[in-house]
Amino acid sequence: MNNDTTIEFLTEKEEPTNELQEVEINVLLEGLYQMYGYDFRGYVRASLRRRILNRMKAERLPTITALLEKVLHEKGYLERLLNDLSIRMTEMYRDPSFFAAFRSQVVPILKDLPEIRIWHAGCATGEEVYSMAILMMEEGLAKKTKIYATDMNEKALYAAKEGAFPLKKMQQYTKNYLKAGGKKAFSEYYTTDHQYAYFNPSLEENLFFAQHNLVTDGSFNEFHVILCRNVMIYFDNELQQQVHHLIHSSLAEGGFVGFGSKESILFVPKSLKYEEFNSQEKIYRKL
Repeated sequence: MNNDTTIEFLTEKEEPTNELQEVEINVLLEGLYQMYGYDFRGYVRASLRRRILNRMKAERLPTITALLEKVLHEKGYLERLLNDLSIRMTEMYRDPSFFAAFRSQVVPILKDLPEIRIWHAGCATGEEVYSMAILMMEEGLAKKTKIYATDMNEKALYAAKEGAFPLKKMQQYTKNYLKAGGKKAFSEYYTTDHQYAYFNPSLEENLFFAQHNLVTDGSFNEFHVILCRNVMIYFDNELQQQVHHLIHSSLAEGGFVGFGSKESILFVPKSLKYEEFNSQEKIYRKL
């Protein structure tokens, strides 16, 4: 993505001031929420501004207000902007040491449960969901595990349900899998053509994909594991605390939550009690 936030077709005199841009961004975000229910108002503003200005540049629009007009009146334009604003940075076995720690330390405790419910919150295109499905299968827990994968972006969810990932990424994913303690040849889990790797349908038997917005939607089940990794780094402090309450209320007593390598437990409200199960890998257990 081009991070250049200048607008080439405006002269220096015509370029909006930062103050005016902030007003327009506020109006745009309010419009998205009021009309469509997508709430980006608590997202980190610098990241949002870059994405909005890049979309303006790509569309050769003179103002953010013109962008809002297209969102409100042009069919199909909302999805285009949502693809810009939603975060889809992911890969299979991202941070392999996290999955290795989960396998060696959390799985032995989960084995005592009659049923295991795992929630991947903000699953993007599903690479980490399939990573977990393979891990639980290798540990003999697939039949009693249900993995719920949610994201606000319908296009990303559709890609996740397909279970097809670019073949060119498989070499890196294989390295991640082995570092995460994988027990087989990674290629056993997928078939290929010249472009994509297609994961075995057996992995999808206990996967449930659904649209869910962490900002506006509530809890929908009680889980033994919740993974919300590198999602909240894009939220301001107030929104982070709101989502932490949602996660905590959705977690069974003694359940585990995994945050991302760039996230800190310091932002968890003091009223939400966790035990540091593996602080290095950001795995915590609900007291």
